[in-house]
Amino acid sequence: MTPILETKYVFTVTARIGDVVTAGETGIGVRRIIPIIGGEVTGAIAGKVLPFGADFQTIRPNELIDLEAKYAFETDDGAVVYVENKGMRFGPVDLLQKLKRGEPVDPKLIYFRTVPRFETGHEKYRWLMEHIFVGSAARHADRVVIDVHQVV
Repeated sequence: MTPILETKYVFTVTARIGDVVTAGETGIGVRRIIPIIGGEVTGAIAGKVLPFGADFQTIRPNELIDLEAKYAFETDDGAVVYVENKGMRFGPVDLLQKLKRGEPVDPKLIYFRTVPRFETGHEKYRWLMEHIFVGSAARHADRVVIDVHQVV
């Protein structure tokens, strides 16, 4: 018998974002780059999102958005944690277009899930590299909020 798949909430990443840069239609969709300019980490891990990195997105013709963010955060006790967070965002086309314009949309109406992976040399946080995590996220005009859950 296999172990039961469960998750537990661990921490929240709030990544502040800058202006969207668009590379245009690439043949597989519209490529967008969204700079990550700071933010904070709260919960079982506390710290700040470092002011570099970006979310590299492809918006498919049906408005499904593939996301791949690369950034880092520094914990309050000085550990630097590198993050690669892949995921997808999808929902009704009119609501996705409102989000693209920076207009508010109820996060419950948009499917926005991610799979973050972490790297760090700091012994206290090595457990981040030894587990699978999933994120439930919400996009706002100036930030993305991700609740990170550990798969146990």
